[in-house]
Amino acid sequence: MDTDNPLGGFLRARRGLVRPEDAGIPAGPRRRVAGLRREEVAMLAGVSTDYYVRLEQGRERHPSAQVVDALARTLDLGEDETSHLHRLALPLPGRRRRAARREQVSANLARMMAAWPQTPALVLGRRLTVLAHNALGGALFDGHAYSRDLVRLVFLDPDAREFYPDWERVAANTVGGLRAAVGTDRDDPELVETVGELSLHSAEFRRLWARHDIRQKSHDTKRFRHPLVGELTLGYEALSVNSAPGQQVVVYHAEPGSPSAQALSLLGSLTAGTGRPAGERDRVRE
Repeated sequence: MDTDNPLGGFLRARRGLVRPEDAGIPAGPRRRVAGLRREEVAMLAGVSTDYYVRLEQGRERHPSAQVVDALARTLDLGEDETSHLHRLALPLPGRRRRAARREQVSANLARMMAAWPQTPALVLGRRLTVLAHNALGGALFDGHAYSRDLVRLVFLDPDAREFYPDWERVAANTVGGLRAAVGTDRDDPELVETVGELSLHSAEFRRLWARHDIRQKSHDTKRFRHPLVGELTLGYEALSVNSAPGQQVVVYHAEPGSPSAQALSLLGSLTAGTGRPAGERDRVRE
């Protein structure tokens, strides 16, 4: 989890992913490390090797914004990873952790989603668990061992690779989304439990978690192979819930007139009148 030195852990993981030739450095036959060496990162970023080593070792934890930007360029970080690196370098003042509270969805938000009978919608919590959904959103993910936990669905559910035809892409995005959702709050006990369980049971999760990819969930297209209606290609938008920081509403949609739109309509007709699935009401606060 790198809870003691998250900045150093992130830098080590990301320099290991940069190919020397992409940074303008000949790889050479005697290179023993994957990615860049520490002294190479320091040279390319314009800082001393000693200073960079202190960053990785946690003896220096607050580099300037200019140094962070230079490291981001050197490590070829995307926008989400760069923002994350800035947050690691300038953490919020330490505060005493409050007892964990059960994440709940406002009744107004649940009623709004229920008024979208032809649009699948979910509310996700910080650890990508499904806190609430409308009827079609629940039907889209029903029938799996972990239908209400998207991270465990991807890595622990026996049907995951059948349900997600592009499983490798979904897996990478899911881990990156989990890291983005939790941000710098790595000592969340439920997160520690989740990462521990997945690391124990899934080699793919361990590999992807070690990369420290950050992928903010925003919008994309995803393919599903649903057991009732077959293949669907759906776009989605992820919207932050301002009244409940950390929660996201994910709304799926199909191209009008497409086979996926027809399949989504069929799924709605097959599941119409089933009502709210058991357990969802427990997550809704009046």
